[in-house]
Amino acid sequence: MKWNLRLTAANQRIWKASELQRSLAEHGLVISAGKMSGLWSGQPVSLKLEDLDVICVVLGCEIGDLLIPEPEKVRRPGQQEVVQEATTGSVVTSAVVPKRRDSRSLPPM
Repeated sequence: MKWNLRLTAANQRIWKASELQRSLAEHGLVISAGKMSGLWSGQPVSLKLEDLDVICVVLGCEIGDLLIPEPEKVRRPGQQEVVQEATTGSVVTSAVVPKRRDSRSLPPM
């Protein structure tokens, strides 16, 4: 999931985290400066559903405006990992190779 708080707030002409923090407090959601900074500038590790309700009310938005699904990031069983090299832009695929935990080698295939 992509956290989209800043853009959603900007659409409501809220440009600073402190502005949003004050509005949330007026609606009963008191958030510490540290947690507000995490919500504003990054991807929250955890967030209560009740808090999401208050954020949506304050911003006049739906949950889908704050959380945008990214299904392409979900790895499916048997799917090869695709890595794009930053320097060349070329795509490199690598198969997942199982490793033993007891440091013994795997039998030949």
